[in-house]
Amino acid sequence: MKVFYIRVSTVNQNEARQVEQAKEVNADKVFIDKASGKNTDRKAFKEMMNFVREGDEVIVSDISRLGRNTKDVLTTIEELNSRGVAFRSYD
Repeated sequence: MKVFYIRVSTVNQNEARQVEQAKEVNADKVFIDKASGKNTDRKAFKEMMNFVREGDEVIVSDISRLGRNTKDVLTTIEELNSRGVAFRSYD
């Protein structure tokens, strides 16, 4: 299953470009957060991490959409990979 994770930093920002990218890759499921990437304490991020299963692929518009902190981003990718979930950045 293709899972697309979308994040914009504030409720005032527009996620339309990322939504279009999700459509372009034929995502089966989309999770959207309107929250800062300062940590992984984000509702849709947690839902996505609980949702994905072995064989799924998580796609983001840009690797920075996973978070601002390099350590958090790398930890997330490592966790996905350890569970048999592929990761891909659209850009």
